[in-house]
Amino acid sequence: MRAAAARLDGIAHHTPVLTSRTLDERTGGRLFLKAESFQRTGSFKFRGAYNTIAALTDSQRARGVAAYSSGNHAQAVALAAALHGIPATILMPEDAPQSKLAATRGYGAEVVTYDRYAEERSSLGEGLATERGLSLVPPFDHPDVIAGQGTAALELIDEVGPLDLLVVCVGGGGLISGCATVAKAEPSPIEVIGVEPAAGDDVRRSLAAGHVVTIPTPRTIADGQQTTAPSELTFAVMRERVDEVVLTSDDEIRTAMRFAFERMRVVLEPSGASALAAVLAGTIDVTGLRVGITLSGGNVDVARFLQLLS
Repeated sequence: MRAAAARLDGIAHHTPVLTSRTLDERTGGRLFLKAESFQRTGSFKFRGAYNTIAALTDSQRARGVAAYSSGNHAQAVALAAALHGIPATILMPEDAPQSKLAATRGYGAEVVTYDRYAEERSSLGEGLATERGLSLVPPFDHPDVIAGQGTAALELIDEVGPLDLLVVCVGGGGLISGCATVAKAEPSPIEVIGVEPAAGDDVRRSLAAGHVVTIPTPRTIADGQQTTAPSELTFAVMRERVDEVVLTSDDEIRTAMRFAFERMRVVLEPSGASALAAVLAGTIDVTGLRVGITLSGGNVDVARFLQLLS
């Protein structure tokens, strides 16, 4: 994790840690919110993407990179590739938010679209990378991606000191795998709880079953958490280092987005608000605890934001 932090030093933003007296009073805890919505490309994904590309050999980088993503990882890989002066080809769902599609193209990447409800993105992405001779940068299923994402927790703990609990949003499991690895390496190991949208509980089902469980593409406003299964790698890490995974509803996510905007003046996308949503809803009891919470992304355009909160 420290090697990843060294690669990202001076490249990734050291994102702010936010606090709210209102939030503390409402929940009974002392809460520290790691605002990855202020990260480059608007989410934590830049950490893992840049770290992975930086760790490639010169010859691997020269051929270019490929990725598949619903949006945030796409933007992150596109920018990380541009900073290295190499081409990027990104597979994105055809119904991805237009702002995310535009940003990915804006960073210079070629975008190839697919139907997320009829096609399986990982096999399509792997096929695209093989066909074009590109290095694949997966959204979560890679040790360097996980290490890069974990630097968010490293920064948080370095800044605020010991925590009792870390609450992390869960999609494919890259962020929580990295953060949990950091949390469990502390002198006093930190409890780690993940949060998934109720419609997309593939990680919770997998942990309960003891093996990876695949679900249909979930219908949820949290487009960044519309994963169908964790990878074998992230599942193994989560099984060992994550204490619990809980669920939050789309309505609870909307409430968290509204709270962040009205009380903290922070814009969050639905996936970026899910960890906060579970705490605000009382699903996770934080009474008397020092708690870190990931605000994992803020990539939502004005029209969509207004629609979600109307």
